[in-house]
Amino acid sequence: MSVHGRTIIVIIDQRSKIVQDWGVGFINARRLATERTEKALESTVDKLDIQVEPLAKDTLQQRVYEQVAGLILDGGIAPGQLVTIQSLADSFGVSTMPVREALKRLTAEKALTVVSGRSMGIPPLTLERLTDLRKVRLELEGAAIAWAAASVDRKILAGLDTDLERMDRAIATSSAKDFLQANRSFHFGAYKASQSPTLVSLIEIVWLQISPYFNLLRGSGNYVAANANHRRMAEALGRHDPASARAAMAADINDAYDVLAALLD
Repeated sequence: MSVHGRTIIVIIDQRSKIVQDWGVGFINARRLATERTEKALESTVDKLDIQVEPLAKDTLQQRVYEQVAGLILDGGIAPGQLVTIQSLADSFGVSTMPVREALKRLTAEKALTVVSGRSMGIPPLTLERLTDLRKVRLELEGAAIAWAAASVDRKILAGLDTDLERMDRAIATSSAKDFLQANRSFHFGAYKASQSPTLVSLIEIVWLQISPYFNLLRGSGNYVAANANHRRMAEALGRHDPASARAAMAADINDAYDVLAALLD
C-alpha cells in the first residue's frame, strides 16, 4: 500500500491501544471496588481463630477445601457463626478463588448454606434431619468400627489411647475445642482401620453435616458419657470383637442424638 495506507494502519493501532488501555483500567477499577466492598462486609462477620501454614499453589484448591472441611469437622465454625469467602481467604492467606470453589463443594455436600448476601453458615438442624443423620451414622459408622475390629493393629490402638487421654484432659479443663479435635481424631483413627477409604469418605460427608452440632453437647455432660463409650470401643477393638465395638458405637451415636433431639423440642 501507499504511505497513506501505512498512516491509516498506525492510527488504527494507536486507537486500538487506547481502547485496550481504557478496558484494563475499567476492569482494575471494578476489581478495586469489589475488594473494598468485601472488606467493608468483613467488619460484620465473625473472625476465625485459626492458624494454618501457607498453601502451595499446586494443591491449593484441594488443600483449601480440606482446611475449611477440617474447621467444620472440629467445630471451628459453630452453628450461628457467619463466614465469608474473604474472611476465609484472609485466614488462609490465599486469593478468593480457591475458597469460593471450596465453599461451593461444601454447600453441595450440605455442610454450609448461604445465610444472607455473601455470608455463609451451618445449615439449621431439624428433628427430621437429625433423625435421618442418626440412621445413616448407625449404618456407616457401625460397619466401619466392626470392620476395623478385624484388622486393627497395636499402632492404631496406641493412637486411640492417646486420643482418649486428650479427651479426658479436655473435659477436665472444659475445653470444647480440644475435646472435639480429639473426638474426631479418635473416630476417624478407628474408621481408617476398616481399610475402606470409600466408607471413610462417606462418613466424612455425614460428619460435615452433624459435627458442628457437637458444640451443643458440652453443657449436657455428654462429653463424659461419650468418652466412656469411646473406651468401650477401644477395648472391643483390642479384643477384635466387632459386635461389641458396633454396640459401643451405637451407644455413642444414640446418646448424642438424645441430647440434640431434646434441644430441638
